[in-house]
Amino acid sequence: QVHVVESGGGLVQAGGSLGLSCAASGPTFSWYAMGWFRQAPGKERSFVAAISWSGISTYYATPVKGRFTISRDNAKNTVYLQMSSLKPEDTAVYYCAAAPTYSRSYYGRRENDYTYWGQGTQVTVSS
Repeated sequence: QVHVVESGGGLVQAGGSLGLSCAASGPTFSWYAMGWFRQAPGKERSFVAAISWSGISTYYATPVKGRFTISRDNAKNTVYLQMSSLKPEDTAVYYCAAAPTYSRSYYGRRENDYTYWGQGTQVTVSS
């Protein structure tokens, strides 16, 4: 089982940058595709970005493409989400999730693709 904990959220001005981290426990972190999702007030949780366990495949939701970068360091059991050119509409609780897989290139884009979830970290972008 993998336990994931997000960190790095906070308040930032529009146009600024912020980095999130997701630390995962468990001896087989390398075998998990990782994803970031977010939930804005009054809205459903939505996909943000995902990365395969090898790191060779990444995928981004259209609203964040070109502004957010997902990466991982398997030696540190950590996945990152670097966010730049932030907009007020990026304000949300950001969740990290893990999906067990043997595929080097697999990543999930749906909530149901993921087995383990963190508690979330708040990101607020002021205008």
